[in-house]
Amino acid sequence: MAIATESEFHVLAVDDSIIDRKLIERLLKTSSYQVTTVDSGSKALQFLGFHEDEESNQNQPSVSPMIHREVQVNLIITDYCMPGMTGYDLLKKIKESSSLRNIPVVIMSSENVPSRINRCLEEGAEEFFLKPVRLSDVNKLKPHMVKAKAKDHQEPAKQGPEGSETPEVQSVQPQQTPAQSSNKRKAIEEGISQERTRPRYSGLTVI
Repeated sequence: MAIATESEFHVLAVDDSIIDRKLIERLLKTSSYQVTTVDSGSKALQFLGFHEDEESNQNQPSVSPMIHREVQVNLIITDYCMPGMTGYDLLKKIKESSSLRNIPVVIMSSENVPSRINRCLEEGAEEFFLKPVRLSDVNKLKPHMVKAKAKDHQEPAKQGPEGSETPEVQSVQPQQTPAQSSNKRKAIEEGISQERTRPRYSGLTVI
């Protein structure tokens, strides 16, 4: 079984700041990921084939789902503070959608606000990065994408032949207990508070 290489992983980066968008795009491309950038949460949902009118049961046919089938997104990285739809709102929409909920979501913010970090992690965010995002942060993304791909392959396999009793069920990640999820939050908060606030990124040199 071939493990997907980084170039097979497609990241959707969402940020209203063109400077931050260019920086995250450059870091992701340095790590050999395919990258698509958009400047708002609503454009991200459009790209993913999600439409508000799906929820309001309007009968307008939507072309966007075709985009989602052609372009597979393996991870979404989004800024928290954006006009209109925030990164938190985008995260909630994705986790509430049956077709998109398995896509890992990472939140970025220039502010170190513990209550904000907790809220995002409780809603299902995989990571919370302080801006400016660095190469060491980008390196943490791959395991989430690998895990999501593995989950996608395992789910159809579970409904395979009745006779096959494979102990592979163990590899399916169990739901996190509240204690585990608070430990994860605590570890991330400690890491962030140790770093405190990073200086703003003045150039585009990758460290």
